Amino acid sequence: MKELIRKRLLEFLEEDLGRGDVTSQSVIPRGTRAAAHVVARQPGVVAGVEESLILCEIAGLVGEALKLDGENVSADDPVLWLDGAASDILGVERTLLNLFGHMSGIATQARGAVEYVQGTKARVAATRKTLPGLRWFEKRAVQLGGADPHRFELADSLLIKDNHLVIVKDVTEAVRRAKSGASFTQKIEVEVESLEDAMVAAGAGADALLLDNMSADEICTVVAALKEAGLRNQVTLEASGGISIADLRQYAETGVDVISLGRLTTSAPFFDFSLEISTP
Repeated sequence: MKELIRKRLLEFLEEDLGRGDVTSQSVIPRGTRAAAHVVARQPGVVAGVEESLILCEIAGLVGEALKLDGENVSADDPVLWLDGAASDILGVERTLLNLFGHMSGIATQARGAVEYVQGTKARVAATRKTLPGLRWFEKRAVQLGGADPHRFELADSLLIKDNHLVIVKDVTEAVRRAKSGASFTQKIEVEVESLEDAMVAAGAGADALLLDNMSADEICTVVAALKEAGLRNQVTLEASGGISIADLRQYAETGVDVISLGRLTTSAPFFDFSLEISTP
């Protein structure tokens, strides 16, 4: 995995360097050495330290972590120290800050979401709504914030969604086919949008129900009906679809097990970092 991450980070750096840092090549005398600190400009959760150390190694720099991934930071806290050729530090600067900013923004938003549901049994999870090429980094940031990463790829579990059911049409038949082809290690989840569909999918033996675009009141009705039918303890209930951070507590109190939010990765604000350089 480290080699895969290293390859991806090298691609990130090459994308920014292009044919070379013409400014540094023109302005800075060859052989000039420098040191630098990456500094947080706001409070939050830092993520991307391990990846940044690999990036430093790729760029020929010495890096030292001053904060750990997942650790809370305050404004003006240094999180990383770098040493090496001044031109190499300036060449890696934007890639490094972009990585820190994106991952820490996700981790900070995930931590806030988890805090919203404290005291309930609900877990906050991400979704597969990630940018191509960035999934590993975004999912890891979610975990560092304390939330569940959910599926990393389609092979992780079976999720029968609405478009599958447009083709197969029958929920019971879809669950039967899924069970016949799945490993015993894999769960089968069915996306439902109504009480009727939820009861059919649970009765068909689904391991989990994705309660999609339902209001909190509608979910309460589903939970009560499953309890009455003796099916509640047989299924994991996941609420998803249009749920805001502000609505998290309301949904958590319905009795669901998981609340998945695409916005953990799609709408996280960029976390503000700066690189402060100095020379001997």
